[in-house]
Amino acid sequence: MAPIAVSETQTQAATAHPVLKLRGPAPPEATPEVGRNTLPGPLKYNGLLEEYPHFEVTPSIGREYGKELQLTDLLAAENADDLIQDLAVLISRRGVCFFREQECSQDNMMKLARRLGELTGRPKASNMCIHPVSEYTPELVNTPKTQVISADRQRKGGGINRRYEDVSRWANVAWHSDVSFEKVPSDYSMLKVNVLPPSGDSRPHVPSFLAYLETLTCQHNAQFFHAEAEKLGLKVRDDIERGNPLNKGDVLTASHPVVRTNPVTGWKALFVNRGFSHRIEGVTKDESDMIMKYINDIAMMNFDCHVRFRWEKGSIAIWDNRSTWHSATFDYEEERAGERASSLGEVPYFDPNSISKSEGLKQEGNKW
Repeated sequence: MAPIAVSETQTQAATAHPVLKLRGPAPPEATPEVGRNTLPGPLKYNGLLEEYPHFEVTPSIGREYGKELQLTDLLAAENADDLIQDLAVLISRRGVCFFREQECSQDNMMKLARRLGELTGRPKASNMCIHPVSEYTPELVNTPKTQVISADRQRKGGGINRRYEDVSRWANVAWHSDVSFEKVPSDYSMLKVNVLPPSGDSRPHVPSFLAYLETLTCQHNAQFFHAEAEKLGLKVRDDIERGNPLNKGDVLTASHPVVRTNPVTGWKALFVNRGFSHRIEGVTKDESDMIMKYINDIAMMNFDCHVRFRWEKGSIAIWDNRSTWHSATFDYEEERAGERASSLGEVPYFDPNSISKSEGLKQEGNKW
């Protein structure tokens, strides 16, 4: 898991960098209502989960709770909405939270994932994520289910490492934000591992280049899912809305701003990932390749903003797809299986008035 944070930088006074002034992505008001977040402003974390034993996994990303905090208890609490909203804000601020020894059913996973989005202003038209490579079941339209994440299934279809294609086999090619190729990507995702085999804050340094990135858009592409679906004896789900009216059809591409504002925190972050981001728009291929490599290197080469989770049976991780990447490691041959519940958020947008994470924390006087 890696945060894609955009932070303030310091430069020597003698160095002058002219700021590139180009037209940036459209403001959120230009987004269709079915894809627009409804929060009037960033949410505050009220500290309702501080009483449970926990620790910060790294200074910049990740918090872990023990079995004392059961997610099903939050759903059943009298002040469930307050607790779940605070949980969502905490996840957005820390990027990801981990929960040990959870007794959480598929139905409760879907319920919690849905409430995380509903309580943080997701568009009313947004429902739960339906992956384009999913079984054809009629009831899926009205009652989305958790997605089975299985090593065996990944091997058959090719998976995120696209094992049947002539592509890099480095694990870092799998870093991604869930379904960023959709017009309306995911906001929060939750993964619980049920079968486990034996265990075998960085930023561009030139402010003017950061300002330039804020003007760009990027094409996200997952057309390779057509080939994966064929290997599984399926076809891409183009017969239904995949969780939002804007997510329909068999063209798995979308254009999103390179720098995205998270409506929950009000912070801006890079929204380009190795798994699905295909092409920077409005520049030549060579320029696109250069920019993409630089952005990917920022996240992948700086280990201070990484967190690695050691899975145990029943563990759950919940992360904010708007400001983190995640990737599996391909260090196992036995079956590893779990379930994922992902809700859909808003159409990505960039608010030029949004601030970086480091600026926000400095203003608040907080460490995280």
